[in-house]
Amino acid sequence: MNRETAPSAAPLPGSAQPPVTARHFDILLSATPRGARLARRLAAEEIHRWGWPHGSEANRTATLLVAELATNAVRHGRAPGRDFRLRLTLRGGDPELLVEVTDASPERRPPVPGAIAPPSADRDGGRGLLLVEALSRRWGATGGDPYTKTVWCEVALA
Repeated sequence: MNRETAPSAAPLPGSAQPPVTARHFDILLSATPRGARLARRLAAEEIHRWGWPHGSEANRTATLLVAELATNAVRHGRAPGRDFRLRLTLRGGDPELLVEVTDASPERRPPVPGAIAPPSADRDGGRGLLLVEALSRRWGATGGDPYTKTVWCEVALA
């Protein structure tokens, strides 16, 4: 398991204001249910360290979104022998948390934002991205290379 945390004083893109401290958390986790649970717990702890205590609405919301994206990476983006990456970036100002989960299945992309059909009432699953869409400012999916895809969301912490 690899873990990186780093504060930086880089200005935010498009910002004419003085530099705002950004914080980063980056970790590779096994693409298993245990890895998804660990992603949720580590995110809750890191967000707590950044000033939003366990039990606060901001921490609970961000942790729920991490759990949904990590679970999707394990269920729908798993490739044998490949991990998934959780990356958290705290941006100052408002403040806002960028959650990114990268998996090893670029061909299995989620629906585009605004195009998620609610599942039938008798289905047990299929609501994760609806939660992501409802609780985040924005979300989407990108492919950085032919081997991975990243599903991300932005969460207001204020």
